Amino acid sequence: MILQYLGTVAAVILTAYLVPGISTGGSWLTILLLALVWSVIVSVIKPILLVITLPITILTFGLFSFVVNALLFWAMTLIVPGFAVAGFWTALLGALVLSILSWLIHQVV
Repeated sequence: MILQYLGTVAAVILTAYLVPGISTGGSWLTILLLALVWSVIVSVIKPILLVITLPITILTFGLFSFVVNALLFWAMTLIVPGFAVAGFWTALLGALVLSILSWLIHQVV
C-alpha cells in the first residue's frame, strides 16, 4: 500500500512537470497531499460519480468519463492549498496524464 502511494506521488510529480499550466508550488507537502487526495477521490468519489453519470456516459460512448475525471482533478485545487490548474483543458490533460502515469507505475509496483 505504501509503494502504491509512493507510485502516485511519482505520478503527481511527473504530471506537474509534463503538463504546462499545472503548479504544485514546489512544495513537497503539497505533492504528498495531492497524491493522498487523488487516491481518495479515485477510490471513493469517482466510482459514485461514474454510476450517477452512467446514462450520459453511455450516450457519449464513454467520453463523458474523461469530463468527470477532469472535473475531479480540477476540484483538487479547492481542496489542496498551493495546487493550481490553469483551466478545464489543462485539467483534462492533467487528469489523463496522471491516470496513465499512475496506471503505468502501479503495473510495475
